[in-house]
Amino acid sequence: MTPPDEVMRAVEAVLFAAEAPLTVQEIGSHVGAGDIRAALYALADDYGPRGINLVRRGERWHFETAGDMAHFLRRDREEPRKLSRAGTETLAIIAYHEPVTRAEIESIRGVQISKGTLDVLMEAGWIRPAGRREVPGRPLTFATTQAFLDHFGLASRRDLPGIDDLRAAGLLDPVDLALENAVSGENEDEVESDGDKV
Repeated sequence: MTPPDEVMRAVEAVLFAAEAPLTVQEIGSHVGAGDIRAALYALADDYGPRGINLVRRGERWHFETAGDMAHFLRRDREEPRKLSRAGTETLAIIAYHEPVTRAEIESIRGVQISKGTLDVLMEAGWIRPAGRREVPGRPLTFATTQAFLDHFGLASRRDLPGIDDLRAAGLLDPVDLALENAVSGENEDEVESDGDKV
């Protein structure tokens, strides 16, 4: 391991003393000249195997306890409140389709959602109002927040699992798989029947 240079030391000091996660520009305003990004990535590598890690969430950087060390810091284990199935589905729809209106969420889920579901997600700080859609009635849209990324350990929404990841983890409902197979089977039948016509 090479010893840190002055820029790395300055970046480390600024982040250590910061009350909230900082962007590269905010760090640069304290540190001055130097390759801030290179220093951040070098520090992240250096801290990787330690008890605290330097992580990027969205466009902001901060130190946090390594995931496998968090249990040492908990004296009283709080039983986390479980999110209802409706809440989980609503949060997933917002994360994958944002910005999305309440009517669009209901259309994707196939059922109405109670106002309480959105309230719970907003109280958790995971979703926020994201403006109004420029259509008749101007419905309110919802999007995820930085707190959502932080809670689920995501650098950005691009890190959300894809369908192959969900299938590999066994998280897809067998009904979803059966429906997907039925749809793909219909498409194959159409291709075969088109081939017969030629």
